[in-house]
Amino acid sequence: MAFILMGMMFTVALALNIEDFRAVRQQPVRVIGGVIAQILGLPLLTLGLVLILAPPASIALGMFVVASCPGGNVSNLLTHFARGNTAYSVSLTTISSVSAALATPVSILFWSSVYGPTAQLVQQLEISPMPFVTQTVTLLAVPLAAGMLVAARWPRLAARIRAVLMPLSLAGIGVLIVVGVVQNWTIILAIGVIIIPIAVIHNASAFGLGALSGRVLRLDAPSRRSLTFEVGIQNSGLGLIILLSQFDGLGGAAAITGMWSIWHLVAGTGLIGLYRGLDWLKIARETKTAP
Repeated sequence: MAFILMGMMFTVALALNIEDFRAVRQQPVRVIGGVIAQILGLPLLTLGLVLILAPPASIALGMFVVASCPGGNVSNLLTHFARGNTAYSVSLTTISSVSAALATPVSILFWSSVYGPTAQLVQQLEISPMPFVTQTVTLLAVPLAAGMLVAARWPRLAARIRAVLMPLSLAGIGVLIVVGVVQNWTIILAIGVIIIPIAVIHNASAFGLGALSGRVLRLDAPSRRSLTFEVGIQNSGLGLIILLSQFDGLGGAAAITGMWSIWHLVAGTGLIGLYRGLDWLKIARETKTAP
């Protein structure tokens, strides 16, 4: 599991570019505001949903894990198809991915400790905070730094390596999802009726938070679309690997994380259709009113 996690982070880092960090200096409010919406806003929103929905502790833990993960490269692709600001999306993904080396493990432990049932669950699993953070940071930071170094020094080599490792990483995540489903099939059948609506509500709320944050930051329409996808599309594959490697799978948590990994793609695709439809209506109206 640790090898897969490191390989995944190395592959992600091969696509990160130092140039993407310059957006922080050029437009600090919109970039930092977008990162805050994801790193702090989404976990806080998740806590609110957990308090309202009161799911089983293992499912709540999975929700916190997903909310603590960075955005993935999929958000950049969906932003592009939705005619959003792809450059802004890439900048947010780069910053959240680098921050994840420390932010993700700390966020998981912090938000899990705030909610009583998950705090008790983590205590029962005998997860020691310092070893967990240290080990997870090492597993994330070392391949992240190595991948960014290769991308900066040898960009062509990085592109070639990524072309090979990306499908392998995706296949590895797919295998983990299948293994997780098989191992926890009984649990999934028992709580499947709970998992699906929670995943849908959680993901829809994340998209809503991204859109609302874009309004608060007074972003233009393409950038609002970017932030919507950045908050709503999380690297749930990373969350699943962390659960399997650090929490021994934990059926309910793995189930909700796996469901999110499927549903956010379905919902994201539907959101693309909505945005494209709105664009078409706008063009149609402008055509009718044109002299």
